[in-house]
Amino acid sequence: MASVFWETLSAVRDLGRLHDIASILIRYGFSDIVRRLGMANALERTGKVLHWKEAGELARLEPPARARRALEEMGPTFVKLGQILATRMDLFPPEWIAEFEKLQDQAPSVPFDQIRKQLHEDLGASPEEVFAELVPEPLAAASIAQVHRARLHDGNEVIVKVRRPGIRPIVEADLRLLQRLAKIVVAESPEMSRFRPQEVVRQFSLSLRRELDLAAECRNAERIARNFSEHPEVVIPMVHWTWTGERVNVQGAIIGIPGRDLEGVAQAGLNRKILAQRGAQAVLKMILEDGFFHADPHQGNIFYLPENRIAFIDFGMVGRLSSDRRSQVVDLLHGLVGRDTDRVAEVLLDWAGDAEIDMDSLKLEIDGIIDQYHGVPLKKLNISTMLTDLTTLLRDYQLALPPDLTLLTKSLISLEGMGRQLDPEFDMVTEFSPFLHRALLGRYAPDVLARKGWQAVASGLDILTGLPQDLRQLLRSARSGRLQVNVDVTRLQRFGSQLDRAASRLTMGVVIAALIIGSSIVMSVERGPVLLGLPLFGLLGFIGATIAGIWLLISIRRSGRNPGG
Repeated sequence: MASVFWETLSAVRDLGRLHDIASILIRYGFSDIVRRLGMANALERTGKVLHWKEAGELARLEPPARARRALEEMGPTFVKLGQILATRMDLFPPEWIAEFEKLQDQAPSVPFDQIRKQLHEDLGASPEEVFAELVPEPLAAASIAQVHRARLHDGNEVIVKVRRPGIRPIVEADLRLLQRLAKIVVAESPEMSRFRPQEVVRQFSLSLRRELDLAAECRNAERIARNFSEHPEVVIPMVHWTWTGERVNVQGAIIGIPGRDLEGVAQAGLNRKILAQRGAQAVLKMILEDGFFHADPHQGNIFYLPENRIAFIDFGMVGRLSSDRRSQVVDLLHGLVGRDTDRVAEVLLDWAGDAEIDMDSLKLEIDGIIDQYHGVPLKKLNISTMLTDLTTLLRDYQLALPPDLTLLTKSLISLEGMGRQLDPEFDMVTEFSPFLHRALLGRYAPDVLARKGWQAVASGLDILTGLPQDLRQLLRSARSGRLQVNVDVTRLQRFGSQLDRAASRLTMGVVIAALIIGSSIVMSVERGPVLLGLPLFGLLGFIGATIAGIWLLISIRRSGRNPGG
């Protein structure tokens, strides 16, 4: 199946990119993967024969290191994929996670002369006309964009972020190949379907495409700014929409102390304990209350400002959590903080799907994790280790996290690092508790209950109004022979056995009633043999009816205790 797929792929526009990826994989010692997927055969048939030989030095590296270096060489899409995989402790063992964590989103800068034309098109005028000053040397350069310092004619300092020329076609080709590769993985290895590779790639594609749109980053920033409109201690840079579009954005420059400069924090007289507290509260609010959060809050994306304020920048990667998912996250954290093993187990099982596992064994191991971390201050508690323990537990039980939780994991790990650097004594449980209590109480607020009730009523009305149409479709399918009925034979046999026992009991009840009625008639006849002054046959009938009635009652009682019996 893989060979056929890659042969059909040979005629499409991604073949050049496919050749580059296959070449890198072979050079780093993954030629077996290329052959198993049929990539080499497809390339040979199109005249692009691979002449790479596995370099000795590269082939001697451990597989995780080779994989990491191959991802780096394959470009921005695969670097960012590796960064996401670094959060999937439920899929990869620690040595692989350690290598993926080394992937840095850094790249050589593009000379300003090469981006001037694109910048002129996007700004609607030359950079010299729009800005009073624009520094040609980039402040930072990543795989998708690079940023430059600039100053507007009104004197305001700004940051100009420019997307790399020609990056979108490369990323789109990579995403198409990843989507097709995920399909092949599922088709060739059905056991891999439990990891939902297609859903992982879909979520990753959505995130990366949003990151390519620099205007979307600004919309993200403004949405988070609105969520913190009543929190002056959290600062989000202002967007200058006049010069912002898909390939360029202009935001207010943050003049503060970079998150990595702890010496600068001390020299400025800022309170590190308050900064750690506010940073944690800000991220937890985004996750647990807003459901829309900065997915990469590391020290490079944070600045410390006077009056112990915190500024967040770079909203290209954000996470989204539905109301139901936030409720599950709250239950998980509440279970960990409150030592509620059953609650933690239920959430993990909800995330894992329909897999059959040993619940008693799972709860026993969750108990061990909770006992290990409950009540431990941040200087001894490592959030990433805690998440690793939970996800390793899932991996041991052949379970997997939903793909939309990968960014949440990444954000929480970054939060742990930020809090630890600022204040080693900071207690994360203390910060979790208010958010968890508010979230739990919020479920039963009158307006929430009223909204859920109205939604239930509306759903019921939708079902009723749609019933005639559903019945018409059902009858139409039946007439056309397309109606399919799936019968669970095992359950049907069990139902048949239950029906047979019920019929037997009903028959016995009728016989008992007939015995009682017949015995009553015989008792009224004075002729015939007697026993103890009573007609013998009537007395025997009553005795038989009593014994049968007792048997019937015992049988019904046992059936009530054992519904399957």
